[in-house]
Amino acid sequence: MKSHVLGARYRRILFFFVRVIASLVWWELVLPRLGFRRRSDRTRGARLRRTAARFRALATQMGGVMIKVGQFLSSRIDVLPSEILEELAGLQDAVPPEDFSTVRALAEAELGTGLADTFASFEENPLAAASLGQVHRARLLPAAGIPAETGPILDVVVKIQRPNIEQLVDTDLAALRQVARWAHRYPPVRKRANAPALMDEFARFTREELDYLAEGRNAETLAADLAGRPGVYVPKVDWNHTTRRVLTLEDVFAIKITDYDSITAAGIERSAVAQRLFQTYLQQIFEDGFFHADPHPGNLFVQRLEDGDADGWQLTFVDFGMVGRISPSMRTGIREMAMAAVTQDAARLVQSYQTMGLLLPGADLALLEQAEARLFALFGDKSMSEMREIDLEQLHEFAFDYKELLYDLPFQIPSDLLLLGRTIGILSGMCSGLDPAFDLWKGLEPFAQKLVADEAGPAAKALLSEVGKIASALVAIPVKANRILDTMERGGLAVRAPDISRQMGRLERGLSRVPGAIVFAALLLGGIQLELGGRRTLAVILLVGAGLTLVWLTLPRRRRLH
Repeated sequence: MKSHVLGARYRRILFFFVRVIASLVWWELVLPRLGFRRRSDRTRGARLRRTAARFRALATQMGGVMIKVGQFLSSRIDVLPSEILEELAGLQDAVPPEDFSTVRALAEAELGTGLADTFASFEENPLAAASLGQVHRARLLPAAGIPAETGPILDVVVKIQRPNIEQLVDTDLAALRQVARWAHRYPPVRKRANAPALMDEFARFTREELDYLAEGRNAETLAADLAGRPGVYVPKVDWNHTTRRVLTLEDVFAIKITDYDSITAAGIERSAVAQRLFQTYLQQIFEDGFFHADPHPGNLFVQRLEDGDADGWQLTFVDFGMVGRISPSMRTGIREMAMAAVTQDAARLVQSYQTMGLLLPGADLALLEQAEARLFALFGDKSMSEMREIDLEQLHEFAFDYKELLYDLPFQIPSDLLLLGRTIGILSGMCSGLDPAFDLWKGLEPFAQKLVADEAGPAAKALLSEVGKIASALVAIPVKANRILDTMERGGLAVRAPDISRQMGRLERGLSRVPGAIVFAALLLGGIQLELGGRRTLAVILLVGAGLTLVWLTLPRRRRLH
């Protein structure tokens, strides 16, 4: 592909994100400070819809990594506003296919033979067109069938990589890396996560998806892990017709997991599908440490079975290009988090954060534990749909009580958790889409019971440890009391009110920005008037001054040291 075409693609991606960032700064930061918060709130829905529509059009036209981003966003029904979801939903299926002549040429070059020499039939119209490749249904000649216990499998799907996709992916990733570098210059982002490092991780995952030999191995690993779970299936790989850019698998396409009407018409309970999907992922994440990391609707199917003991239907996985691996130490932290969530143990939850390296140094652990306990009280007995309908007054009250914690956000995202977080986000949205009453806590109960059983052995040791801690605390009470009394006699006891001091500091910093906001408004309005009056040189000077003032206003102030 020519360099000037790739350069234009790079600039187009950057320009799109520059416009989005500028719009967010103007509507969400500047206008509210100038007294137009109501207008910002009133127009937010329409603005989000327009932004999502522009992104959808851009991603559909450009393909590549941009489609991957859109597919992730379109599955977050539990988080994103409906305006964005409605616009991005079409990205699941609306990826334009490649011309079959180019696809055929690539496939024959990779396989080293003509399609007619291997396949009895090969459908030119793709069954599915994804961002990095497309899938065609085919039927192997009997001599070329996939070996199986019951005879050769002839019905297959052939996944063929899009021509020039590696160059397009490299260009997209380069543009997104630039956006990540911009984000890293903003101190609140930089102190919580290394955006360029996270972008490097995303690039690694994306490039792994371009290696179909690795994808075939991933399919076999997942099939082995899930072999003992009834009602779950992974298609077989035809290694005789698989290369780095062509992958041939057993044809298992059935009812898409988001085709709710067809699932119901097949006599399958949607709530049962949600539970099986959730429990299967619990095994992958907590027990196997290897999980299918791209559970969007095009990669999961539900199939009615003629016989079998799994309620007469099975859940089928496809597309194994993106998988995640969890280290033993990380798995321990995640298991602790699951146990804490089910038992609603705030202290144990905070400890699990520390085990996984989620907390920044200096995080207020006591305040974080209080906040988690409050969240358990708010959400602990609610389903996903009930959580979305929670009284806003309760959320406002929580935000007010823990505003300092929310403002500081003492969390960071280790790179090995990035893919897991993405997967869980998509999974939670799919489960609540299948079953609006899906209860995360009840879904975790069977797994938590197994963990409790596993922990039963060392229970006595843990109990003795807790008794020892209590005894040590009781012994230390007289010593601590005597120390406090001595401090009071010397007049050195001081009562600190960090909330009051922080609030006063915030108020002081807010007031310091008022003159700047006035200067910005004056320069902006003056520049507009001069531009309309034809005095372009002076207008440019004033508008540049307004831009510099805006940057000054939006940058965080460094706190003075006392």
